[in-house]
Amino acid sequence: MFAVNYRNREQTYMGLPLLSSALWDPSHSCFSPNVKLIWPHLSSKSYCLGLKFKCQQFCKGRSTMPGVLVCSSRRPKSKETVWKRKKLPQNEDLPPILPKNKKKPYPIPFKDIQQAAREDKKLAQMGIEKPLEPPKNGLLVPDLVPVAYEVFEAWKLLIKGLAQLLHHIPVHGCSECSEVHVAQTGHNFRDCSGPNGRERRSSHAWVKGSVNDILVPIESYHLFDPFGRRIKHDTRFEYDRIPAIVELCIQAGVDIPEYPSRRRTNPIRMLGKRVIDRGGNLEEPKPWRFADPSSLNDFDTYRAFERFSRPSLSDLPKIAEETMAAYEIVKKGVRKLMRMYTVKACGYCTEVHVGPWGHNAKLCGEFKHQWRDGKHGWQDATVDEVFPPNYVWHVRDPNGPPLASALRRYYGKAPAVVEVCTQAGAQIPDEYKPMMRLDIIIPDPEEARMIA
Repeated sequence: MFAVNYRNREQTYMGLPLLSSALWDPSHSCFSPNVKLIWPHLSSKSYCLGLKFKCQQFCKGRSTMPGVLVCSSRRPKSKETVWKRKKLPQNEDLPPILPKNKKKPYPIPFKDIQQAAREDKKLAQMGIEKPLEPPKNGLLVPDLVPVAYEVFEAWKLLIKGLAQLLHHIPVHGCSECSEVHVAQTGHNFRDCSGPNGRERRSSHAWVKGSVNDILVPIESYHLFDPFGRRIKHDTRFEYDRIPAIVELCIQAGVDIPEYPSRRRTNPIRMLGKRVIDRGGNLEEPKPWRFADPSSLNDFDTYRAFERFSRPSLSDLPKIAEETMAAYEIVKKGVRKLMRMYTVKACGYCTEVHVGPWGHNAKLCGEFKHQWRDGKHGWQDATVDEVFPPNYVWHVRDPNGPPLASALRRYYGKAPAVVEVCTQAGAQIPDEYKPMMRLDIIIPDPEEARMIA
């Protein structure tokens, strides 16, 4: 610390005198021209020590002692910041499984949600309309229309590719729980959480899997006008349920004759949470009742295995690469669309609704649904809730022995689509290599006992 004592006309640094013969002009609030003011450069260590021992006398550059001025500075950094390229981790753990006896965490901090609600309420009390931009005002975003078409075509290609690959790649699913395994035989892990698990000592009951075991079917109600009337519990059968990704693409600009959607030319107007002008209510057309049902199966996973024939072994690697590319396009495209278009998910179950607000159907049967009368706890959805990755155990040798329970910590996991395409001959993307733990050498069961 550098200090000047006004009364004794003495400059001190950390209690030591520096300029005992300094001239001070009391009529001015500055030093005399004959006096040189010295600014000592302090290191971070001495600066912190000085503040620690002098904090009782000095506070924010002002001294509690009368007639003392405090001046201090830090030594400039000699080394510049060096930016390093971010490397992929060698091994990566999967996200933890959320408990079912608690609500899911909010993807957006709850304080931010409350702050936005207070601002909307304040504008509504002042009679000011809520400022809305596309697509929040019901209009399309022109830049996202090509993205929606790309995701829709990739979704159809993904279903077709998986249906063809499953003719050669065996997939097993547990009939009692949601466990899926891609190999010639199921694994021997005793972690079945089904209702009759105690009778089988938690061993899985393996059956032949399908496309629905690889792509988890997440469906949503199709709405002609997402900003129209809400779906009630008594009117839920008047609306069709289609894959949530398809509904998201329809609201983003994809035109499907069997599932029409209202395209507004004038934006809606809202005052707080109330819609004051939605451009009138139009009667929803329902032409899909007279359409050919086979035209709706291209974007649905129902019985997809039977719709596509068995490909030759020589075409298998090519189909696997195309399927892997389609999977990445759908994943990245859904992330882009969800940044702008609102998708709601229940905080307790797997229900998803594409639209500005959720429906009022009382179909939730998860944790403490009696307290909510079966209503869903709507919150903003994440990409994994709309397009679940469905992680499965990675098998290095599909024709080898089944995975042993004693070597469980040496095995990695991967999304089910990636595992199927990898076993069919596709290259593994760098994004999934850390979680598949390809660099770990799997020991023998006898060797694993000797490892601490």
